[in-house]
Amino acid sequence: MTQFFQQLINGLSIGSIYALIALGYTMVYGIIKLINFAHGDIYMLGAYVGFLAISQFHLNFFLALLVAMAFCAVLGVVIERIAYKPLRNATRIAALITAIGVSYFLEYSTQKIMGPGVKTYPTTLSNEAFTIFGLHIQLQQIYIFAITIVLMLILTFVVKKTKVGRSMRAVSVDADAAKLMGINVDATISYTFAIGSALAGAGGVLVGMYYNTINPLMGMVPGIKAFVAAVFGGIGILPGAMFGGFFIGIVESLVTAYGSSLYKDAVVYAILILILIIKPAGLLGKNVKEKV
Repeated sequence: MTQFFQQLINGLSIGSIYALIALGYTMVYGIIKLINFAHGDIYMLGAYVGFLAISQFHLNFFLALLVAMAFCAVLGVVIERIAYKPLRNATRIAALITAIGVSYFLEYSTQKIMGPGVKTYPTTLSNEAFTIFGLHIQLQQIYIFAITIVLMLILTFVVKKTKVGRSMRAVSVDADAAKLMGINVDATISYTFAIGSALAGAGGVLVGMYYNTINPLMGMVPGIKAFVAAVFGGIGILPGAMFGGFFIGIVESLVTAYGSSLYKDAVVYAILILILIIKPAGLLGKNVKEKV
C-alpha cells in the first residue's frame, strides 16, 4: 500500500505537467475547433527559455518561469496570426496539416539554434526530500503540484470572472453571434492562444527542473499524451483537461511500478482508443446531437 501511494505522488507530479499542456489544447479546441499539434513544441521552447534565463541571465526559478510564460504567450499569438488565422475558414484537415508543419518548424529551428544534443538543466530549487508515513516526497514535487494548482485557479478565475473569459465562452458557443454582440473575435482567439501557450511554457520549465534534461524533441511525446488527457477528460472542458492530465500521469506511474516502463506509452494510447470507442465526448463531456 505504501508503494501504491508513493506512485500516486509521483503520478501527480508528472500529471500536473500533462494537465498544464492539456489545458492549452482544450482551450484552443473549445474556441476554434483546432487541434494545435504544435502545442507540445511550445512547451519545449518554454523549457529552453527557462534554461537560458537561469544559465545565461542568472535569474532565479520563479523569474525564469515568468519569462518563459511571457515568451510562449507571445509566440502562441504570433503562430496563430501567421499560421492559423489565414486558414480559419479553410477545412479542418488544412489547419491540422499546418499545425504539424509548425511543429516540425519549431523543433528543427531549435535544433539549429541550440544544437541537437541534450542540455542539463541548472539546479535552482532544492532537491531536498523527506519521508512522511513511509512516503518519499521531494520538495520539487511539491513545487510542481503547487504551481500547477495556482495556475489552474488563476485560469479558472480568468475564464469565469473576467471580461476576457466571458468573451472566450461566448466565442466558443457561437463566434458569429459573439461578433454581432460587439466581441472582438480575433482578439479573443489571440488571448486564448496566449494563455494556453503560457501554461505550456510553465510546464516546460517545471519538467526541465524535475528531470534535469531537455532536448529539441522533448515536446513530441508529452504533447501527444496531453492531447490524450484532454480527450479523456472531454476536450473543450477545462476541468476535464485537469482531470485527464492527473489521470494519465498516475496511470503511467502505476504501469511503470507494477509492470514495465516499456508499456506505459502503449497503455496511454490504449486508453485513448477505449475512450473514443466507449465515450467519444470524454468523461466530463456531453454528446451533442446535431439536427439536420
